[in-house]
Amino acid sequence: MTKILVIEDEPDMRYGLEHNLRFEGYDVYLAEDGAQGLEVARKVSPDLILLDIMLPGMSGMEVLERLRKSKSGVPIILVTAKSQEMDKIIGLETGADDYVTKPFSVKELLARISAVLRRFSVEDDIGVYEFGDIKLDFTNLEAKKGGKPIELTHREFEMMKLFIKTKGEIISRNVLLDKVWGYDGDVQPTTRTVDTHIAKLRKKIEDSTENPRWIITAHRVGYRFMG
Repeated sequence: MTKILVIEDEPDMRYGLEHNLRFEGYDVYLAEDGAQGLEVARKVSPDLILLDIMLPGMSGMEVLERLRKSKSGVPIILVTAKSQEMDKIIGLETGADDYVTKPFSVKELLARISAVLRRFSVEDDIGVYEFGDIKLDFTNLEAKKGGKPIELTHREFEMMKLFIKTKGEIISRNVLLDKVWGYDGDVQPTTRTVDTHIAKLRKKIEDSTENPRWIITAHRVGYRFMG
């Protein structure tokens, strides 16, 4: 059963989400603040986290940053207010996978959860792919460089999947945003979102980030994978 962790300080919202998610067949865990959310995430290893930005004490943004710094690749959907547009953008660039804006319908939320889980499904027809000293196992979400494990996030695996399927072709930033992030909301992330994630990915797979061999920049357009 798919496990969803809800980190939300408003009791009515928290238990309303629990009721609707359980009705849809999800295994739901609850946390009322950031510190508790991090502890529950560590214990249960959820498949997805619904994370409110405005939390008492430790903010949702800090929770997001701590999860990503700990190398957690769990998909995260931010729950925001309409006035938090900049937080949405920063959150997406920091490593969130999507967002919903209060007030939202249950139907919208369930659709976004389904879309994010579908994007991060471990099922993949590529299986294992190797280039240079890099080995990517898409079935088990494992990566190695020079025979040593490296930590790729779910999104980095999704980026590599798209690059491999379009090897040699120039992929624009907008295509990457559409295929990997899948945004269709009212706040579109900037192209810096893609550039930031590419920079992080290069640090993990390239021998030299200043002279990359595998992910080549196509000036003013996007990127090309040469693996």
